[in-house]
This record gives sequence, C-alpha cells and structure tokens, in this order.
Amino acid sequence: MKTAIVHHKVYEEHDTGDFHPERPERYAVVMKALRDDAALWSRLLEREAPAASRTVVQSAHTAQHFKRVEHAVSEGLSHLDADTVVSLRSLDAALHCAGGACRAVDLVMSGEARNAFLPLRPPGHHATAERAMGFCLFNNAAVAARYAQSRYKEIERVAILDWDVHHGNGTQGIFYDDPSVFFFSAHQYPWYPGTGARGETGHGRGRGYTLNVPLRARTPAIDHRRAFESALHEIGAKFKPDLVIVSAGFDSRAGDPLGQLLLEDEDFVSMTRAVKAWAGEACGGRVVSCLEGGYNLATLGATVREHVRALAEGGD
Repeated sequence: MKTAIVHHKVYEEHDTGDFHPERPERYAVVMKALRDDAALWSRLLEREAPAASRTVVQSAHTAQHFKRVEHAVSEGLSHLDADTVVSLRSLDAALHCAGGACRAVDLVMSGEARNAFLPLRPPGHHATAERAMGFCLFNNAAVAARYAQSRYKEIERVAILDWDVHHGNGTQGIFYDDPSVFFFSAHQYPWYPGTGARGETGHGRGRGYTLNVPLRARTPAIDHRRAFESALHEIGAKFKPDLVIVSAGFDSRAGDPLGQLLLEDEDFVSMTRAVKAWAGEACGGRVVSCLEGGYNLATLGATVREHVRALAEGGD
C-alpha cells in the first residue's frame, strides 16, 4: 500500500497577505518538492480533499465558532485575531483542510493507503473548540479524530502527536477531559501560546491522557529526539491507539523564523520512523500526518519531502 497525499488547490487561495509568515507559498513549495522527486512521487497516491460538512467540523467546535468564521469571511473581515487572517477563500480552504483530514482517515481505514500526509493550510492545532487563533481556523487533527471515532467502530482510541515548535493548545483543550484521545506535544517552552507545561496532564476522566514535553530554546537535536522517542514509550505503556494522527509542524526545524529549536531533516526522519514503528505495533500502521507550522520557505519543501519519504518506506 502507498502513502496518500491528500490536498486541494484551494489551500493556496487562503490569502494572508504579502508579509504574513503563514503564506500561500508554503503549500506551493511543499507540493513542488514532492512532485519534483519523480521516484518518490511515483510511489505516492494523490487524492483530492473534499470539503467537510458543518456537522463534521462541529464535532470538534462549537456552532458559535463555526458561525464566527463564516460571518468573518462573508462580511469581508480581515482578521479573527491579531495573528489570524481571513480572506475570500479562507472558509473554503479551512473546510477542505478538515475534509481532507477526514478523507485521509477513510483512505487508511479502507486499506487504499497505508498512511497519509496532508499539506494543509490554514493549519489547525491552535484552534480551540470556541475560537480561531494562531493562524488556525478549524482544528484539522481534532476533527479527523472525532470523525474516525464516529465513522469507524474499529476506532475507539486515537493518539495525536504534535511536534510543532508551538504547543498545540487547541487540540489539548478539545480532548483535555477525554480518555479516548491521548494528546502528546513536544514544543519550545516558554513560547507562544504560553501553554504546555509538564503539569498539564488532563482533567477529570482525561487525567493522565495529556503529556507535554516542554523544551528550552536551542535544545540539542539529539536530546529533543530522545525526549520524543522516550515519550512514545511512556505513552505506549498505558495507551494503545487504533489510529495515530501527527500534527507535523516543521517550525521546530533549525532556522525557522518562528522558532528556536534545532531539529534537522534527519531528525524528522527518525521521529517519523519511530511513530511508524509504534503505530505498526499498535494499530496496523494507521498514521495520518497533518501539516501545521513551518515557515522557512528555503527549507520547508525538502523537510516535508524527507518526512513523506519516511512515511512511504516499506510501501509498494
């Protein structure tokens, strides 16, 4: 089985302006890097992302949040918060991101693909149940997790692994009291959005099902990678997922303008292989990887290509 690339050209039409770090060129450089590698591209399964329905999005978000995004776009507003820009096609792009993540779940569950990567924009992991923030409109990983649980009886437990330089506060909050979804984040701390301390471990029935690994700026890559892999072992001792979703932020790479961590391409390859090995033991290798951050246009394409190449290892 192949690795699926699920995407839509509308991702490039979410216009954030000429000087915003979350720019349309992010999607363009990722797709160019994948397509220009003919040997790799021939081993991938390209599929178009559909738009998610309002009902599917509201499995992870309030109706008021959906209406707020819808209103902002229809009224021609430019911002949902100081960082989060919207424009004419932003709602379409966000719906196709959430829908693409759900389509990736379908491809993996049907056996048409072994795993999947989505070059999503806008990203999702800062979007809470109630609000957009941090460049994010809808929380793609959270919507995909809820979709998988509601659509497939085989999917009861989902692990969401977040290696973005920023803490995935939105994802954490959506599942903070839910023991059916394990949320893990390794991120620079203290850093935007200010959450993600070690002591944040869940609430009520969800206590113990959130794991944060806060990292100091300029943590050596080998220590970062070891902390990530150690966390997988810690999670695996208490939680066996039926599906693994990666919030794959590449702003934790050295040289990113919005982060101060030091991972290199080979570190992402190592972490990807570790996730695949864990998923292979736990859930038949079901992995869906969603692009989050990554803002250095000079390196993003190559870094994502190496991540996808690692996902595709061992396939047809």
